[in-house]
Amino acid sequence: MYGRRATQLLKEIDSSEAGQLAPFNSDVFDQVIRECNEHNSQFQSLIRKMVEQNLDIETTRNEDHYGAAIHHLSLLRNKRCLMAYMYNRAEVIQSFRWKVGPVLPHDIQEKLHFSEKEYFKNHSTAIKSYISEMDIDLTVDMVPPKDPYIQVRVLEDIGEVSLGDHSVSLTKNSLHFLRRTDAEQFISQGLMEEFLE
Repeated sequence: MYGRRATQLLKEIDSSEAGQLAPFNSDVFDQVIRECNEHNSQFQSLIRKMVEQNLDIETTRNEDHYGAAIHHLSLLRNKRCLMAYMYNRAEVIQSFRWKVGPVLPHDIQEKLHFSEKEYFKNHSTAIKSYISEMDIDLTVDMVPPKDPYIQVRVLEDIGEVSLGDHSVSLTKNSLHFLRRTDAEQFISQGLMEEFLE
């Protein structure tokens, strides 16, 4: 039945946990592309047949017209399903940039198609470019903080670090009162954590 393979892709997206990706389904995706090519060639063949018979494509209502309509609508449906599949995956991939940073963990990379890896790389580059151009770090906090300073505990030796107008020695298990913007990069890397009393 036409469109069944494309529906599989949408069911896969629907059954995935929110914010998570299943591995890119290349087999089904490629099958849908082949089905689209088949529909297109059948559609072209039927239209060509009608033209050769000197029938008006706009007004003629015969089996060739309805066959062409079915192939055309099936082609459009498959195309919409493929676009929905890719759009949903792209949204999740974009969210990874904000959740895990500019470098994806290996287990996530394994689930991506090579074009999706390239998309993530280009998306990250665009964000990095915008951040440097605007001189504002958008990755720090998605919710405005109540206090610009936080108390942090260092989890691993980082060493002497220059933070704004002063330098700090960040040694393992030491506690510091730092600006949130200075601490966030180390927190996101797992080198320190916010210390809540």
